[in-house]
Amino acid sequence: MTQNLPAPVPLASGEPGVPRFEVDAAWPQPMPGNWMVGQVSGVAVDQHDHVWIIHRPASLTPSEAGAAQNPPIADCCVAAPPVLELDRDGRVLRAWGGPSNQYHWPASEHSIYVDRHDNVWIGSNGPADHVVLKFSTDGDLVLQIGVAGRTGGSNDTSLLGAPAAIEVDDAANEVYLGDGYVNRRVIVFDATTGAYKRHWGAYGHRPSDADAGPYDPGAPPLQQFRTPVHAVRIARDGLVYVADRSNDRIQVFHKDGTFVKEVFVAEKTRGIGSVWDVALSHDPAQRYLYVADGTNHKVWIITREDLRVVGAFGRGGRNAGYFGWVHNIAVDSTGDVFTTEVATYGRVQKFRLVDRGLGV
Repeated sequence: MTQNLPAPVPLASGEPGVPRFEVDAAWPQPMPGNWMVGQVSGVAVDQHDHVWIIHRPASLTPSEAGAAQNPPIADCCVAAPPVLELDRDGRVLRAWGGPSNQYHWPASEHSIYVDRHDNVWIGSNGPADHVVLKFSTDGDLVLQIGVAGRTGGSNDTSLLGAPAAIEVDDAANEVYLGDGYVNRRVIVFDATTGAYKRHWGAYGHRPSDADAGPYDPGAPPLQQFRTPVHAVRIARDGLVYVADRSNDRIQVFHKDGTFVKEVFVAEKTRGIGSVWDVALSHDPAQRYLYVADGTNHKVWIITREDLRVVGAFGRGGRNAGYFGWVHNIAVDSTGDVFTTEVATYGRVQKFRLVDRGLGV
């Protein structure tokens, strides 16, 4: 008997004039050294259009890292160093990182950012990590913010709480942290000295660590962030976009923490939420926000002016162009998009901009 198959789920949808993307299944190129990456928990594009990723080597199973077992159980593979720099063609240029007697390397690597001086910043979300580390391009430690094993709550001005997100305002020489998986705030430090500047919670309120319980899409909007505060992005016009993941929303602020507006994205999403990361389109006006949604396995396209969802691409699955727990997103100077995935998926993908739409 012939079975009637369901119709395929479309990989992209959107209003006319919205940018369109196609996966580049040949990117990245094969890695050297018999390397394999684990959960890829951060991606950034630097001023040279090089793509930086950070992954979690400890997330590889013994069968995945068979060549690293003692004795080896297979020819393939060994864990790649946690931080990798790739060129536009997807070739590995640099790789470094890992435990050191000079600093606390995170037990769980989370997020990466490269500033205009080519400093590489990484975050952490392990139970005792609580640090952000700033390195040179070659992996020499420049600055540490926070203290491993110590956290002081969402109103402490020196200790962090599993900081999930990093963004540097180069002109002001300030680093913004989404802090994070334990704390519930945005906090700002001097990017050179690590001196505290300011912090705020949802709607610009003083943060609270009170347990708000699980997210309920039918309840009034929570007046505080839920954990994790998973992304912070600064637009060229100075607006700050904060991913309040478990509340299914993006909140927009001025740099001083004054609340501007918010948008809910797939607001009926429960579990661990719909807003995992945010990137801005590459056009001069940065007309669009691209929002990684790891629960619904897609990237939403939102107009920045009126915060309206106008399109999306991706769906759940393991094929090229599909997603599983899409965790991070970044955009290069040509408009191409790069995404990473955690859980059992563990990969980075490139999506070429094939239709610029209106104004991109």
